[in-house]
Amino acid sequence: MENTNSKCLIAYFSRKGNNYVNGSIVSLAVGNTATVANKIKELTNGDLFEIATAYSYPSDYLEATKVAKAELQSNARPKLSNSPKDINEYPVIFLGYPNWWGTFPMAVSTFLESYDFSGKTIIPFCTHEGSGLGTSEKDVKRLCPNATVRRGIAIKGSAVTNSDDDIKAWIKSQL
Repeated sequence: MENTNSKCLIAYFSRKGNNYVNGSIVSLAVGNTATVANKIKELTNGDLFEIATAYSYPSDYLEATKVAKAELQSNARPKLSNSPKDINEYPVIFLGYPNWWGTFPMAVSTFLESYDFSGKTIIPFCTHEGSGLGTSEKDVKRLCPNATVRRGIAIKGSAVTNSDDDIKAWIKSQL
């Protein structure tokens, strides 16, 4: 699988630090979505890009979820702190994010609206603790109507370390 015919970008938003895992708040040195993104990189030899906001979310998990909910309700477009050099060289984009309030964080909307994804293939993946992909696949299609959006995968955050076989099978089915 390392020799995919298409160069791919693995763009992801992830939250390290306090996270909700198996009913408890725990501190993660690496966010769950970043862990999955790194697994995809190993399997595809793609390039990683972390979608990051210009500001930090509160370190307290519950406070961070309040900010995320307010951003969603106001349809905010948080300013990003970085951008990939050139997405034109990538016909395939794996797009990763945690499921926040039923879809991806609004920073992912900012990223998707910042580039022309016409003719590209977007393959979503998300981490969650019980809510799956939510409406995120539909939301990617809405924001990138001229892209091909493939079937995403939802991986429970508490299971990311043991998800290698599922990720490998999913990638194989998508490429």
